Amino acid sequence: MSAVRAAYTALIFLAAPFAALYLLWRSRRQPEYRSHWAERFGVARWSTDRAQPLIWLHAVSVGETMAAAPLIAALADHYPAHNFLLTHMTPTGRAAGAALSARWPGRVVQSYLPYDLPYAVRRFLRAFQPLVGISLETEAWPNLVASAVQQSVPMVLVNARLSEASYRASRRYASLMRETAARFSIVLAQSDADAARIRKVGAPRVESVGNMKFDFTPDPAMVERGRVWRSSLARRPVLLFASTREGEEAMLLTALPRNLCSRATVIIVPRHPQRFDDVARLIEAHGTPFVRCSQPDFESRSDAAFFLGDSMGEMPVYYAAADVAFIGGSLLELGGQNLIEACAVGTPVVVGPHTFNFAQATEDAIAAVAAVRAGDAAEAFATMTDIADSPLRRQHMSEAASYFAAAHRGATARTLERLTPFIDAASASRVTGPALPAM
Repeated sequence: MSAVRAAYTALIFLAAPFAALYLLWRSRRQPEYRSHWAERFGVARWSTDRAQPLIWLHAVSVGETMAAAPLIAALADHYPAHNFLLTHMTPTGRAAGAALSARWPGRVVQSYLPYDLPYAVRRFLRAFQPLVGISLETEAWPNLVASAVQQSVPMVLVNARLSEASYRASRRYASLMRETAARFSIVLAQSDADAARIRKVGAPRVESVGNMKFDFTPDPAMVERGRVWRSSLARRPVLLFASTREGEEAMLLTALPRNLCSRATVIIVPRHPQRFDDVARLIEAHGTPFVRCSQPDFESRSDAAFFLGDSMGEMPVYYAAADVAFIGGSLLELGGQNLIEACAVGTPVVVGPHTFNFAQATEDAIAAVAAVRAGDAAEAFATMTDIADSPLRRQHMSEAASYFAAAHRGATARTLERLTPFIDAASASRVTGPALPAM
């Protein structure tokens, strides 16, 4: 172990008790955080069918899990004799993964990924013995990657992204980042800009193949349900605020134009389920009557003008019901959330000033006239109202959004093409000894 990784490992051990306290603190709002601690700390009694070769994918939370869905589908078709291990770090990610597991009964095993403690990750890898480790977007844990390489498990990073802000921050611990990045067999980046920054960090083999989130296909039944709901709201414009983050709902309620709810329907869908009740109390304190979408038959409340989207896994319903959608996480310096899901449904998009986590996709959507940027909450309301009240503009943006989402598809197929040499070589090495993937 290098000196820099030894120092990092010492900090991880010191942080472990605080991680336990953090789980307890989070469990006040999400009791799921009290479950599966043995997995998180690497002392679980994992069991798996070692007769079947195992492909491991790590998707930290909901967004990464949804991005992994088309890749798992492609891998499942390409490798019908292989099973899959799907790991997460959050309960919401695990819940989203459970839906994927149900699509391939008996082929997908779920677990939390242990914290990056050497004994924990070594025990995890020995228990599952995956052929290859596929990590999504930004997940690059030094001890995990080092242990995987030591156990002859090639690691790849797919749908990788590294914002300019994150790159500047990484320079503070450049040696550790360089050591970790160098151990990845290949990194498949979302964009040329991401690829360039990842190369600077120290990854030896990086390719730009596009963003797999464009291969997301919304559930047709949910889309139809949203459109039926929209038709029940008569001629009132429907403004959706999707994936809002802490602090943004207060900004939006403060900027809510007087009498808007007398002529439009507003829907707010917080990003994190543990905040649903907090946002409900915030709306109550504002004095705005509202309906919670977790209530039975909420879609029949055509008289309501304000809805709180407090349900999980139903974003296609909300997007299909909306005339225009604001994508949260972008009013504050949080980097924004994924706008591709809205575009895939053909919903015009408005974003705030801070979209560095989805910089390329956002700029491309704006250039395609599928999205518009607003400087603050008041401008967001004004822009959304203008789009909703302008049938021709709304139709033009809707068509542009659908075309934009369709035109950028294909990253999953390109990712699969580059992964198969590593999976095939690892499969062969289990039978005949170590082998190198075709280059």
